[in-house]
Amino acid sequence: MTRTPPSARIAARRIRRLLAIGLTVVIAAITAAIGYQLLKSSASSSVTSPLQSLRTDKRGALGEADGAVRDGVTVFDDEIPAVANLDPDLVKALRQAATYAADDNVEFYVNSGWRSPEYQNQLLRKAVAKYGSEEEAARWVATAATSPHVSGDAVDIGRSQAIAWLSRHGAAYGLCQIYKNEPWHYELRPEATDRRCPRMYADATQDPRMQQ
Repeated sequence: MTRTPPSARIAARRIRRLLAIGLTVVIAAITAAIGYQLLKSSASSSVTSPLQSLRTDKRGALGEADGAVRDGVTVFDDEIPAVANLDPDLVKALRQAATYAADDNVEFYVNSGWRSPEYQNQLLRKAVAKYGSEEEAARWVATAATSPHVSGDAVDIGRSQAIAWLSRHGAAYGLCQIYKNEPWHYELRPEATDRRCPRMYADATQDPRMQQ
């Protein structure tokens, strides 16, 4: 019977140990790479507006009946007041656009739609606290008396893919971005279907409607 020399057995154990270490390193590298890609994909799937933190702060927040929107709401969710209380023509245009966007695997999520005056005023108070002044807050949040959200004439669309789709095709449905600093904010401009969307304001403080 031939016996394996001790030196050979030790070498074999070292080789197995090195192979195990190498395999562990490879698995860790693959896991890290996959995690990075998932994180990168998640980050690019949405566009974060300054209002997002105001909406997600639940302390003293008003509820769904006042226009608060939970994650995953789409333009087809009639049971959600933020959608149901929008101007019917705006909803119709949104749903027509969303139907065609679905062919490109794009879905229209709603970050905010109709808001009650109470909810709008709450957002404005939080914006003033966040930005430190009424002047800076006004760039992002209107008063209840002037906000097109309160009148049901504006919607904030979620997810970067939908925003990009609307920036290219929205005018064909009369859906126009109104403010340069808010790529998610869309309103209905029916004349845009024959021409083009009107020139955007730099922010809401440049909108004559906000001067009332």
